[in-house]
Amino acid sequence: MREVGLKIRTAGMALALVALVGGCSSIRDHRGYIIDQTLLDSIQPGVDNRLSVEKTLGRPTFVSQFGTKDYYYVSQLVKTPPFGRPRTAEETILRVRFDPAGNVVAVDKRGMEQVARISPEGDKTPTLGRHRSLLEDLFGNIGAVGAGGAGGAAAPSGPGPNGS
Repeated sequence: MREVGLKIRTAGMALALVALVGGCSSIRDHRGYIIDQTLLDSIQPGVDNRLSVEKTLGRPTFVSQFGTKDYYYVSQLVKTPPFGRPRTAEETILRVRFDPAGNVVAVDKRGMEQVARISPEGDKTPTLGRHRSLLEDLFGNIGAVGAGGAGGAAAPSGPGPNGS
C-alpha cells in the first residue's frame, strides 16, 4: 500500500514539473503584414500601378510622407521569453517605389540588417540648474511667495490681466 502511494506522489510531482516547464516556453507572435512570396513576385515594375499594388498586396502599413508616395509593408516576428521582454526576432520591410505617374519602379525587400541596435547609457542625464534635496523642494518656497515686487495693493493700470 505504501509503494502505491509513493508511486502516485512521484507521478504527480513529475506531471506538475512537466506542466511547470511547459509553461516556461517562449511565445512567438507575428505582427504586421503577412508576406506571400507569390503575390510579391506578381508585382512587376513598369506594368503595375498604385491601384493594382493595393489590390494585390492590400493596403500598405504606411505611405511615405515626403517625396514620392512609396508604399511600405512591415512584418515582424516577436519572441517573448518567459519572464522577459518581447524582442524582435525577424523583421522584413517591403518598399514599393513609384514614379511620379504612379507606376511601380521597383520592389525592395530589407531585413534585420537595416535595424540599428541602440543601447542607451544607464547613468543620469546632466541637466542645468541647482541640485536640491527633498526638504529644499518641500520647504524652499516658504516666505518667497508674494515677497518680490508686490508693491502694495495698487490695481493694474493697463487693459490686460497683468496691467500690460
